[in-house]
Amino acid sequence: MSEQKEFKPSLGLVDATMVVAGSMIGSGIFIVSADIVRNVGSAGWLIMVWLITGFMTISAALSYGELSGMYPKAGGQYVYLREAFNPLIAFLYGWSFFAVIQTGTIAAVGVAFAKFAGYFFPSLNLKDENVFLTIGSIKLYYAQLVAIFIVFVLTYVNTKGVKEGKMIQTTFTISKLLALFGLVLCGFLFVQKSFWSENLLSGMLSQKALLNSDGTITWESIGGITLLGAIASSMVGSIFSSDSWNNVTFIAAEIKNPKRNIGLSLFLGTLIVTLIYVSANFMYLNVLPLEQIAKPEEDRLAVAAASVIFGAAGRSIIAVLIMVSTFGCINGLVMAGARVYYTMAQDGLFFSKAAALNKNAVPEWALWTQAVVAGLMCLSGKYGELLDMVCFVVVIFYVLTIIGIFILRKKRPDIERPYKAFGYPVIPFIYIIMGISFCVLLIKFKPGYTWPGLIIALLGVPIYYMIVNRKRAS
Repeated sequence: MSEQKEFKPSLGLVDATMVVAGSMIGSGIFIVSADIVRNVGSAGWLIMVWLITGFMTISAALSYGELSGMYPKAGGQYVYLREAFNPLIAFLYGWSFFAVIQTGTIAAVGVAFAKFAGYFFPSLNLKDENVFLTIGSIKLYYAQLVAIFIVFVLTYVNTKGVKEGKMIQTTFTISKLLALFGLVLCGFLFVQKSFWSENLLSGMLSQKALLNSDGTITWESIGGITLLGAIASSMVGSIFSSDSWNNVTFIAAEIKNPKRNIGLSLFLGTLIVTLIYVSANFMYLNVLPLEQIAKPEEDRLAVAAASVIFGAAGRSIIAVLIMVSTFGCINGLVMAGARVYYTMAQDGLFFSKAAALNKNAVPEWALWTQAVVAGLMCLSGKYGELLDMVCFVVVIFYVLTIIGIFILRKKRPDIERPYKAFGYPVIPFIYIIMGISFCVLLIKFKPGYTWPGLIIALLGVPIYYMIVNRKRAS
């Protein structure tokens, strides 16, 4: 396991950019806009939610460029928090990352892969007739087994070295980027009836969808603080669809010329994905009426759009696209996540075996530990709820990390900064205000999204002191 003592820099700028974009694009863009429209009720606010999310994502990525140049080390955000604050704050992030953020995302995206494979293999649909094993009240579906299998296969590939993982990441990310751009273009060029003008009439009208028992929708006008709450609720989906862009910072030690390429890849990757996401929502507005965007069958918005564009073949086309998208996303998450546990173990705050590299210069033990936890989450059936709950915590850690830029400007003015945060101090400060506002609004309007995630993070406090006290005792 420990034949190699250091990571091998094997990833160039294109590879790093594909890690950013590929880790961001999973299944969210194909689904969550339906919930956004139900919350804010107009074409203008649908696009505005995605623009706000895009601005937050790109501005945070540009801010992280400074940190990545200062500390081009494995572990990324964990390292930034440790250097700006203290080991406890860094551990709480690493603990939350391991307990649910990264492992839960891997599980959720894995099940999404299996779910859409169900279009071709009906036994993978999550129905009672497709139960592989029943233990008491627990049901194990074939789809969950497939999700675990995909996670384990990609983990195995990544134990063979970063070049193997890079090949999968670059190939699948380029494929899904081209496919998404193609879908958007087809949605404007080949649709028989355009709803563009009709949907634009809704402008910036603020209204919330009330779903009636007969399947119809009644719109209720909202405004003021209620509208802000609706926007925050909507952004739970868009933020998760745009999350994981920071994964490239975790593999900094394996990137060539990291002081230059990490910052550039963060900017290019988040910009590309933001453009795709906004374009996809323009396409939805062109292809479907607003009420159908708000309530597609089983929230599969992209399937509804593709069915209009391509007819009966639309479902299969989207199923393949989502399978390609989620496969590449899982690979990026698997590759990057283990490097955080490696760095935590180097600090004595994780299982010591996670600090070892195998003969291929990758943290094999950390990779398999991550796979086991993600596999258990696939079985739990609660991974989706857990992800929703930690959205609040994810944004808190983003805010803390960007506050760290201000701290480190004063604390470590001597460190070389190949990049400096774009628009400092204004843009980082705007992000901090927007992130805090988002969290405050979630506390008020969606407490279910806040306290559970905060509790998960705070459970790391006693664990941290147990580890520290054990180290002192030994």
